Parts: sequence; structure tokens; C-alpha cells
Amino acid sequence: MSEPDRIIRLKTVLSRTGLSRSTIYRKIAEGTFPAQLKISTNGTGWHESDINRWIADPVSWRPSRQCDEVR
Repeated sequence: MSEPDRIIRLKTVLSRTGLSRSTIYRKIAEGTFPAQLKISTNGTGWHESDINRWIADPVSWRPSRQCDEVR
């Protein structure tokens, strides 16, 4: 059985990527970084697998088809 995809928060994304908050949001707007998910009224997070894919190849990262579909 595969492990479920965790949701990670901004603090973890900042730590794992080494990017600043403003750089992350700029890259999201450019389409070169995974978009965040709304997880509560005031909270957002990212699928850990999306961040792992970006870390593995940040230059050529593009959203996968699965990201466009509802998970």
C-alpha cells in the first residue's frame, strides 16, 4: 500500500526549497512552481509530491496533468 501524499505548509516549503516567500509566490504567478491548495478558511499548503518533483528538477518543472484534476 502506498503512503498518502502529505500536505506541507509554507514554513516547510521555505526550508526544503531554500527560496524566499516572495520568490515562491512570484514563481507560482509565473507558473514555474506548484500552486498552493486551500486547506482551511485561512490556511494553505502544498502536496509534498509536487514540491519533491520541483526540487528534483526546478528548471524544467511544469504542472502535471494530475495537478489540474481534482485529487
